[in-house]
Amino acid sequence: MFEMHFAGVRKYVFYRSGNTDVATDIAQETFLKIWEKQHLVHPEKVKGLLYKIAGDLFVSHFRKGKSFFRFFNHYVFDEEGQSPEEILVFEQLKGNYKKALEMLPEKQRTVFLMSRAENLKYYEIAEMLGISVKAVEKRMNYALKHLRQFLNHE
Repeated sequence: MFEMHFAGVRKYVFYRSGNTDVATDIAQETFLKIWEKQHLVHPEKVKGLLYKIAGDLFVSHFRKGKSFFRFFNHYVFDEEGQSPEEILVFEQLKGNYKKALEMLPEKQRTVFLMSRAENLKYYEIAEMLGISVKAVEKRMNYALKHLRQFLNHE
C-alpha cells in the first residue's frame, strides 16, 4: 500500500503546500496513522482515506502557520540560449502566475494543480479528494477563470 500510494499522497500535499519537505512529512504521517488503524481500514476505501487523512493533517499543519505556497521554487527554467528579454518576460510571467496561484482558494488551487501538473482526470481527482466530479469541474472552472482574469490584467 505504501509503495502504491505514497508518491500520489505526497504530490497531493505538495500541491496544497508548495513545500516538498512538508509534503513528505505529512505523507509519512498519513501512512503512520493508517498503520495505527490498520484493522479498521477497508482495502477498497484506503485510497480515499489516505487523501482525507493527508488533507486533514495538512490543514492542521497550515493552521499552525508552518506552511506556505512555493510552487515555482521547484521549477527550473533553462536560460541557456535565451535572450535577456525572454528571460525577463519569463520571470515576470512566473511572478504573475505565482501570485495568481497564491490568490486562488486552496480547494481550487489543489484541483488545478492536480489536473494540470499531474495530468489527472477529473474522476481521479474526485476520487482522491472525496468529492463529486461536478465539484471538481466547478473548482477547475473557477480556477481557470481566476487565472485568466488575473494574468490578463497584469
